[in-house]
Amino acid sequence: MTPYALTVDAGIGDLLDADRLLHRMAAGLDLPGDVFGCTHLVRDDRPRVVVSLSLASRPLPGTLRERLAGYGAVFPGLPDEVGRAVLYPGVSTLTGTLTVAELLAGSAIARVTVLGTPEPPGPDTRVVTRDHVRPQWQRDELVLAATPALGGTLVPFEAPDPTPCCADH
Repeated sequence: MTPYALTVDAGIGDLLDADRLLHRMAAGLDLPGDVFGCTHLVRDDRPRVVVSLSLASRPLPGTLRERLAGYGAVFPGLPDEVGRAVLYPGVSTLTGTLTVAELLAGSAIARVTVLGTPEPPGPDTRVVTRDHVRPQWQRDELVLAATPALGGTLVPFEAPDPTPCCADH
């Protein structure tokens, strides 16, 4: 992904709270529009979700580390290479229904995969975003996993309002 990254461990226990933290950071820290804000699952003696902020081609602003300290413990680098992206270039345009081609052209997402099928969807396939598009890093590119939905459309695999019994898995 990038060498220009910082990780924040705020002791968060679930993905939705981590999403909210990233959105608070984006609003409160005036982050650049090309920042990547990701969640990462930590599975050690204290399971939790940490967040990372990174830029693809340049260092993060020098004062950011100090400002991030108000949110939790700050560490250089990424905790892993498979973060789930919440903030990324173009995410704010991924609302309503878009074609796969529009989704790819308007955001940092590089590919769309469909669970249970070996081939990628066609460029004219419609994606009902539900205003919640969370791709994951795979081999240095953002990949959105989608599932088939009604009317030949796709929806992102991750639901915006997961069932409570499954929300923390």
